[in-house]
Amino acid sequence: MNFDPPLQETRFRRRYQRFFMDVDPVGGGPEDPPLTVHCPNSGSMRGCVETAGRVWISDSGNPKRKLRHTAEMVEVEGRAARILVNTQRPNVLVEEALRAGIIASLAGADSIDREVSYGTEHSRIDLRLRFGDRFAYVEVKNATMGVGHGRVLFPDAVTTRGAKHLRDLMGVVAAGHRGVILFCAGRDDTRVVAPADDIDPIYGKTLRHAARQGVEVLAYRCDLGPERAVLAERISVDL
Repeated sequence: MNFDPPLQETRFRRRYQRFFMDVDPVGGGPEDPPLTVHCPNSGSMRGCVETAGRVWISDSGNPKRKLRHTAEMVEVEGRAARILVNTQRPNVLVEEALRAGIIASLAGADSIDREVSYGTEHSRIDLRLRFGDRFAYVEVKNATMGVGHGRVLFPDAVTTRGAKHLRDLMGVVAAGHRGVILFCAGRDDTRVVAPADDIDPIYGKTLRHAARQGVEVLAYRCDLGPERAVLAERISVDL
């Protein structure tokens, strides 16, 4: 995924009311009034903002938009780790990787559809791949909560919706199709992804049960920069 124009670099000040972030104005400093940007992330962003330093923002180029700029990535000071905080990006990164054949276990699909309704609990799958008369339902999760030594946990807040998705993925496996949960590790120092049992033990329990029932659990690390972001390599999942 190319950022056109490239992202602009600034400095983090605070994140509040979930969808707002104050940063230094581009080209300015901490003594200047803040620039408020849209923060498209409904999670807690734990592990991302407590020690955030540099921030990269995109410019919509639309002066009529309420918040012209969007927070895309932050950097954790002391670790030089870039973190993808725009949760609208992972689905795009995964779809691009699928079409490029980067995700080997899901390569060769006849077609890829977005946001397809499915399941007894009325979920909408992020990506549905067709392989002849069989489908692979792929649910994408943005995993960013780092706890050190390349270990990233998901979720960063309780997610009843996430557990619902897992139950519906188990349903499609029982019906003879493939169910896939794919963790897009939007933190470029990630080496392993694991469930955050201390935050949401129900999700962790459901994820392990889903894996035993045949749901495929994958994780891929991102390479992140101000000009481009890509799904780079498969990494481990620790259940």
